[in-house]
Amino acid sequence: MRFILENNRLIPEPLAKVQGKEAMPISCFEHLPSFPVHPHFSFSTELLSFLEGKQLLLDELPFPIELIHAHYEQGYVMYKKGITKTTKGYRCERCGNEEAHLFASFFCSRCQQPCPYCRKCITMGRVSACTPLIVSCIPVRGQMYDDALHWHGTLSSGQQSAAEAVVQAIEHNDQLLVWAVCGAGKTEVLFPGIHRALQLGKRVCIATPRTDVVLELAPRFKQVFPHLPVIALYGGSEDRGKTAPLVISTTHQLLRFYKAFDVMIIDEVDAFPYSVEPMLQYAAEKARKEPSSVIYLTATPNRQWQQDVKEGKRKAVTIPARYHGFPLPVPTFEWCGNWRKAVKKQSLPRNVLAWIHDRLVGGKQAFLFVPHIELLEKIVAILKKLNSNIEGVHAEDPARKEKVAAFRKGELPLLVTTTILERGVTVPNIDVAVLGAEDRIFTEGALVQIAGRVGRSAQYPSGDVRFFHYGKTKEMMAAKQHIEKMNKEAAKRGLLKTK
Repeated sequence: MRFILENNRLIPEPLAKVQGKEAMPISCFEHLPSFPVHPHFSFSTELLSFLEGKQLLLDELPFPIELIHAHYEQGYVMYKKGITKTTKGYRCERCGNEEAHLFASFFCSRCQQPCPYCRKCITMGRVSACTPLIVSCIPVRGQMYDDALHWHGTLSSGQQSAAEAVVQAIEHNDQLLVWAVCGAGKTEVLFPGIHRALQLGKRVCIATPRTDVVLELAPRFKQVFPHLPVIALYGGSEDRGKTAPLVISTTHQLLRFYKAFDVMIIDEVDAFPYSVEPMLQYAAEKARKEPSSVIYLTATPNRQWQQDVKEGKRKAVTIPARYHGFPLPVPTFEWCGNWRKAVKKQSLPRNVLAWIHDRLVGGKQAFLFVPHIELLEKIVAILKKLNSNIEGVHAEDPARKEKVAAFRKGELPLLVTTTILERGVTVPNIDVAVLGAEDRIFTEGALVQIAGRVGRSAQYPSGDVRFFHYGKTKEMMAAKQHIEKMNKEAAKRGLLKTK
């Protein structure tokens, strides 16, 4: 949309009373005028509620431009540039993109000229040079909830220490890393902190890189906060456009928020794509109020963060033991020779086959992690000769959810998988093997997460973790040392069962 500047006011071209004045895309104006809030204006509660804590495109607002512009002139909303010019090219104000190759141009019917747009966040709607972002000028105010938490469980000693640290960080608008081993029960650790935030009238967002985690967390939080409005945001969510004191969202959906949350909790901070995508980190930062608290959750912080914690540069609390008090299963390394050569010959190393055979005979379910999809398909074909119910799953598999569900139900004896299942899938009594643990895709973090699939249930707290390899790597050694270090710290703090 083009705008006209008249008497230090921006006027959308369709609303201009006098035609013929020069209209320009919003990005062409050096300064965008704004106005003080007019206290006696009869504002639209529907519009302001829809915009609360958001930064949206005009096309995302189900309101007429006349109503939106009236709120602009009365100081209730403001127009922001979607694209700004920089010395190097352009910057997208929604996602922070400044990479020249991620901008393109098209001939725009709205501004009647070639119009640059951002390709980085195009899946969230097109932001172009003539696109205004609409932002509410009314600060987001929270409502106090004194008795929102209805949970009757108990926290372990390690969980309790972490929960207290989370409460303090929220009260003082601090940053905190919760470094909790796989199966520590980090979701429960958040309950007291979120409860305290709600008592203080703070708005809370739990952000995670993956949709399936949002779908898993939302019902859990609705159960323990039964009388609290809770919404879940992801691609295609029915809650889009709603507001709530507790929001559970994918990190991509944070692109639509602006100074909305007093507490930002980022789950799986080391996980793809958040860990490698500056756009998502920018979105999380933009969605926070000033001041606000940030709680990071992970079982596998990257090495820089680990070093920062060690040197006291990053506030952190560790939970080195699982909620059931048994030690983490430590991986065993087993050389298996040139396994890739064996796969080409439609076979697997003898010790790998023996490990799989033992699980099939013993009736114990297992994961077999492999580095790449093309290898997975060949390995599944080999293993189906042993048992036709063995299946494989990967990120591009259209039947992924059905296969994982069947595995959870015990219908599949063994599931061959890529690193797509290194997180999030919990089965009570399983063993895990990695074939080709020397492959570069198996980083320290990935191997720790894979090992963390085993022994999560109090009923079955142990199991076998086997790294089959064609040469040990630093990542393998670091993963084993990471697990052993956590077990040692847990024992030192008296968090492990003595029997």
